[in-house]
Amino acid sequence: MGLLIRALGIAGLAIIATDAFAQHGAQTTQDDALKSMSMEELMNVEVTLVSKRPERLADAASAIQVITQEDIRRSGASTLPEALRLASNLMVAQFNAHDWAITARGFNGVPLSNNSLADKLLVMIDGRSIYTPLFAGVFWDVQGVVLDDIDRIEVVSGPGGALWGANAVNGVINIVTKSARKTQGLYATAAAGTLLEDMAAVRYGSHVGDSLFYRVYAQRYDGYSSNLPHGGDAKDDWRMTQSGFRMDYQPSDANALTFQGDAYLGSEGGPAGVLVNGQNVLGRWTHTYSVESDVTVQLYIDHTYRNFTIQSLRDAVTTYDLDAQHRFALGERHRLLWGGNIRFARDAVNNVPTFLIVPPRRTLQLFSGFVQDEIGVVPDRVNVTLGTKLEHNTYSGLEIQPSARLAWTLTQRQTVWMAISRAVRAPSRFDADLVAPGLGGLAGNPDFAAEKVVAYELGYRVQPVDNVSVSLATFTNRYTDLRSIDVVGGSSPSSLPFQFANDQRGTSSGVELSTNAQLTPRWRIRGGYTYFEKRLRPTSANVLPVSADVEGNDPRNQLLLQSIMNLPGHTQFDVVTRYVDSLPNYPVPQYVTSDARLGWEHRAFEFSVVGRNLWRRRQQEFGITAIPRSVYGKITVRR
Repeated sequence: MGLLIRALGIAGLAIIATDAFAQHGAQTTQDDALKSMSMEELMNVEVTLVSKRPERLADAASAIQVITQEDIRRSGASTLPEALRLASNLMVAQFNAHDWAITARGFNGVPLSNNSLADKLLVMIDGRSIYTPLFAGVFWDVQGVVLDDIDRIEVVSGPGGALWGANAVNGVINIVTKSARKTQGLYATAAAGTLLEDMAAVRYGSHVGDSLFYRVYAQRYDGYSSNLPHGGDAKDDWRMTQSGFRMDYQPSDANALTFQGDAYLGSEGGPAGVLVNGQNVLGRWTHTYSVESDVTVQLYIDHTYRNFTIQSLRDAVTTYDLDAQHRFALGERHRLLWGGNIRFARDAVNNVPTFLIVPPRRTLQLFSGFVQDEIGVVPDRVNVTLGTKLEHNTYSGLEIQPSARLAWTLTQRQTVWMAISRAVRAPSRFDADLVAPGLGGLAGNPDFAAEKVVAYELGYRVQPVDNVSVSLATFTNRYTDLRSIDVVGGSSPSSLPFQFANDQRGTSSGVELSTNAQLTPRWRIRGGYTYFEKRLRPTSANVLPVSADVEGNDPRNQLLLQSIMNLPGHTQFDVVTRYVDSLPNYPVPQYVTSDARLGWEHRAFEFSVVGRNLWRRRQQEFGITAIPRSVYGKITVRR
């Protein structure tokens, strides 16, 4: 199997070389041309993460990257975390068969309970936060999305606290799915392989009249186990079933209503053995007064349940979130945005003697309000955006997160931007309520304060020629009150020897470069390079040296290159190659790996074969388990 996959890769590279340098005398048909957006269309795509309003990607005063539906499909990704690898400003590493360590600008913490303690990245699906108050991060194993339903993924590296609040410290991700109007008809796909055991999804969309559109879907994913470092079964296989719906109703030009929901059920192998399930519903109403003025109100309810069967440790969280915002123009030069949010999260833990959350039941409250003024200092040339968010959480009280951004459009194809921002990471239940004799005697701290960052950013975005775009971002972050593990002897509330505290500070800096180029009508490449450096230092003699390791295991250099090519005869050949530098803690050596996809698409049918981790028989990315080289075949029908 390994020789076959390598031979496929070599043959594909030979085809690329032949096609790239061959004479293009024959007429290129519409089927031969890439379906992806042109560079001009990509630079003009509307994004919402930076300003909470639609704006051109080229004008955004932030380090933002957009992963399109075509990028995802042509990568051969089968899960959402695999799709996030396509953002070069993210640090994405697979921990085992079903768990991932994902962050922006560092702080991918060491694994705990089969999940990384990465806690400074805010992630949303259609505006619904998938953050867990248990450890202030994301359980990536239960974030199932039909990948064909994704319209785009917006990824901002850098603080977004002025608009999005706590946990938007080092970055913000919003997965934006297609409207029901864009998913009409039947979609069905099935896949099977060596690591991806089998996968199937079906979706059907229809409408009632000209104003009400809907879709329903169901999908199933079964995955084999990853490997131990030197071979053998890690026994972390997983099974996940999910279904859901979306309805979009637009009775008039001024009003739009969206109602959607999902439910999932699954099981996972591993040291603990995990059963998971969850349900969510979201409703959003938008009233548009004019191009420059609208009101949006959103409400969602999200329930998650996780049962570690071997230890009988269970956690259930039900979140109620209400958000409202109003956008309007004030005169000719001011665009104002203001709003508020109320969130209640009821967390209930069934404790075990070695791992307790005290109290086992707690209702976490979050109240916030924000205001932002976008000022056209020089119309269509220089924009200054000033804003702040006031947020009150259960643990640390009132937090203030201001931001100032400037975007200077030098020409239609060049933008310089800069920003100064302050953001906080609110305490989680781990930080404040943990009592864990089974983790070496570690306790939370009821006085744990919010972690804080002040970030300085400078960026440049340019389209030097029609078919090439380049974006460069530099940053320096200064952190205070970072989490530490302190020696406290018997003085902690739980009488355990170690306790979380806020006795670290640090700095990080780096460069993020991304590019997109249409080399020929049939060949597009995209990718990027990231350089990252971080230094942490204790502010107390009680801090354990391991504290710096717990707060981040991050590569210094990363490189991503995605090649998307259409060949004659409706054939496609696509390659994603990644270089990741060595990890300093929980050591993983530097590595290069590639994924390749060979596909055939014509009318309603698509067939593809995908090979992953082609360079080695197995590859460690984060932790002791290794991800094996694998292959799977996939068939898709769209009618």
